[in-house]
Amino acid sequence: MEKQLHLNLLASRPPMAGGFQSGSKMKMGPGRKKDFSPLLWSQYFETIEDVENIFRLYCSGSSGPVLLLLHGGGHSALSWAVFTAVICSRIHCRVVALDLRAHGDTKVKNPEDLSADTMAKDVGKVVEALYGENPPPIMMIGHSMGGAIAVHTASANLVPSLLGLCVIDVVEGTAMDALNSMQNFLRSRPKTFKSLENAIEWSVKSGQIRNIESARVSMGGQVKKCEEPACNPSVSNSIGEGVIEEEEEEEGAEELNKKRMKADDQEVQSLSVKKESFYTWRVELSKTEKYWDGWFRGLSALFLSCSVPKLLLLAGVDRLDKDLTIGQMQGKFQMQVLPQCGHAVHEDAPEKVADALATFMVRHKFTEFKEGFL
Repeated sequence: MEKQLHLNLLASRPPMAGGFQSGSKMKMGPGRKKDFSPLLWSQYFETIEDVENIFRLYCSGSSGPVLLLLHGGGHSALSWAVFTAVICSRIHCRVVALDLRAHGDTKVKNPEDLSADTMAKDVGKVVEALYGENPPPIMMIGHSMGGAIAVHTASANLVPSLLGLCVIDVVEGTAMDALNSMQNFLRSRPKTFKSLENAIEWSVKSGQIRNIESARVSMGGQVKKCEEPACNPSVSNSIGEGVIEEEEEEEGAEELNKKRMKADDQEVQSLSVKKESFYTWRVELSKTEKYWDGWFRGLSALFLSCSVPKLLLLAGVDRLDKDLTIGQMQGKFQMQVLPQCGHAVHEDAPEKVADALATFMVRHKFTEFKEGFL
């Protein structure tokens, strides 16, 4: 239960076909060391843009409906990187992946306000800033917390040109149950990592992200470099302090000189430690607890009330609550279960998620498959 809820234009370059790999599991032969080195955003997105110098967007595509992608808590827009490269090879579409407030490289004045209402209004503001009064058709897709925000945004009619809604692995009943164990889960995570590679390796080996390629591009959006000694619990701030002053008067010249040399050595070591970089989480999720209830309570009813075509993608059928079970039986939304995935479904199985979404959008005549794909 603890792992069911992971509260997850500056340059131009086309996505590289080799940037993502079929199957996305990066299977390694016997004895081969796995590569945990980070991958660049530019291998998956075409451009990045900062809207009003606040909201960081990663974009791809030039025609077709817009896929507005909202990540989970603690994650960033980079969690959609591999999925973006895949979906853009499937259908005619444009992708806009947004770093939500206090996440990734988005910088707002009050980052501590992560209420559902505030973040939903953020999404509306970004759409208005991008497209003005006549936005193109938009398909909104959200994972976990981002899925909840997508539902709140849609139900408040903050995206007037909304075509459809896709929610990935977030269900009110399961989410509310998981909240009781979230703090324990967050406490079990490492506070710091010695390098970005170390963070990537942890994310894969812990099962947070089951796809090495996805982890290599997205973990850079979850952690940040921290050069302060306080970031490393094993580093003391008192190294080299108070070594000489207390005993100066009682020591002879020779002994005092030795003391000074020792102090100098310790000061050098202290400076060296301070310059060493560590990585820590960009978002302290434990401090966002007061907003968790507001993200998820009443979510099923809100989701079912949205009048646009809806798709629910789940990692397991056991996640369905009563309201959604009834709604699914009544045909109020389409559902697909993608087994053998963790909570970060779109990162673990980007091709399966892209196939499900592409099929859904083509069936509803929102877009068409690209020539040669089928």
